[in-house]
Amino acid sequence: LFLGRSDAVELPIKFVPQHAGCYPCQILLKSSHDVRVYEIECVVNTDRAEAQLEFVTPAYQAVVQDIPINNMSRRDWTLEAILEGQGFYGPPLINVGLGETALYPLTFKPVAEC
Repeated sequence: LFLGRSDAVELPIKFVPQHAGCYPCQILLKSSHDVRVYEIECVVNTDRAEAQLEFVTPAYQAVVQDIPINNMSRRDWTLEAILEGQGFYGPPLINVGLGETALYPLTFKPVAEC
């Protein structure tokens, strides 16, 4: 909307989602000299939840914790996992279909006591 220019116009939008999900929308602005379409997509997440996982296993033995990932959007997801920390393993990508819950298998296999 070219903020900062003298011919700019603010377009206030109020968005009040009822649920988490993906909300695509198009805004059509017409005049006798111009037609413009703005595409906006709002992604609403649920409140952030923190979790703590504690792994207990003898050295050199693996333990697997399945982490549920719930896709409440309107699209399939392909998620990339970036694992940090020694001894943690898991698939680099996971697919979660729309409306589905997938389990991400996080593996911890310590190579020494830690």
